[in-house]
Amino acid sequence: MPSDRLRKQSIAKMREESDLSLEIVILLILGVFMLLFGLLLFKIHTGDLPYNPDSTYGLFLVIVSFQVITMGKTPFGDLRRSWALVIVGICTAILGMAACFIPRYFTEFVRVLVGIVLFAGGIALLIQLFFSEKKARMWMKIAGVLQQLTIACGLVYALTVASGLITLLPGLTTDTQTAILLIIYGMSFFYLSWCIRKVARSYPPEIPNDSALSKLNSDNADLKGRFRFFRDASLPLLPAILILLGILLTFLGLLLFPVNLGVIAFSPDGQLGLLLTIMALQMMALGDTPLGKYKRSLLMIIVGIVFAALGVVSCIVPGILTGMIQILLGLLNTIGGAALLMKRFLPILREIGTPPAAPVIVPAILKKLTVTQTVLNLVTIAFGISMLIPGLVSGLLIAGILVINGLLLFILASFLQQLTGMQPSGEQPSI
Repeated sequence: MPSDRLRKQSIAKMREESDLSLEIVILLILGVFMLLFGLLLFKIHTGDLPYNPDSTYGLFLVIVSFQVITMGKTPFGDLRRSWALVIVGICTAILGMAACFIPRYFTEFVRVLVGIVLFAGGIALLIQLFFSEKKARMWMKIAGVLQQLTIACGLVYALTVASGLITLLPGLTTDTQTAILLIIYGMSFFYLSWCIRKVARSYPPEIPNDSALSKLNSDNADLKGRFRFFRDASLPLLPAILILLGILLTFLGLLLFPVNLGVIAFSPDGQLGLLLTIMALQMMALGDTPLGKYKRSLLMIIVGIVFAALGVVSCIVPGILTGMIQILLGLLNTIGGAALLMKRFLPILREIGTPPAAPVIVPAILKKLTVTQTVLNLVTIAFGISMLIPGLVSGLLIAGILVINGLLLFILASFLQQLTGMQPSGEQPSI
């Protein structure tokens, strides 16, 4: 039957490896954020839905920080991905997390900061787009997708300036006008991501030659001593994400101690939404899920976008998805931690009693990595159970579990960084 053949072809296509770059993934997440914010703003304006500005601005800062840490792309343009820039991104991410977790403390500060980032960053990007000889001036001379890329960039940057102005001056437009602008802004991110993908397919990036690599190494060598933080950061994507997750969980755990003592207020929706959004970024960028590593297929991208959408809604509108997301994260952590433990130790149990043909020498770093992953899986299961059965353990114990989880992620990132340096091809190890 033709319909069965088409259905099988569609399923096969969805399972193929996706060629979406990290830049496109982040643009898609930003598009989802702005589009949903605009749609929800209609109901927020009428009072049918509550609104949490702190976690809304905080989530945006964390997404922008993720782009800075992993790619060196800032709201003001592309910079050398140095350790100094990575540290700035981490500090901004911590500020965004604080806004997500603690309501009413950072509202005005993060609003002004986000407004400045959008307004000044949009102007800077527009200037670079039209005055750089390697961008619009060159792109507009070539018919086709490069001209569309110029239009897409100009549209996104202009809307960024407008959004920044509205953020800085809230009474400048009505809520309805702001909602419409945000919807168009979100759609412009989707258009830009499509253009970048078309350009990447039509004009594949050049592989750096030996002279370019020698120049890069020479530039890094010149930045020794007190300028070492301005050297290129040799931080692959997976360790970078693990560090960001480690910061999130450690900070969250430390914060829960005063929260449980009643010293400060806490936003569970901001916490859950941020966790789910970062999980979505990890799934879309690497194919890493709480249940294990999978191919970065179209299906994985779609699941990641759905997770990101749930996280965005949870941050913007408190109290709507709290229970559902808590159960979802609890199940994913519990089942995922157990599945990874079984995957790691079942083959070992099956081989007990069967002597190996030749003695196997396991490097010390791999032994430490296995122990760290095992403890991390156990802590993940404990965290998942605590989310599924609230009140089973005390809040202070949950805070301790989160701190341990975060510290283990730092250790895991360190081991993976060492393994990456040991591999001659520079290929990123999998966990």
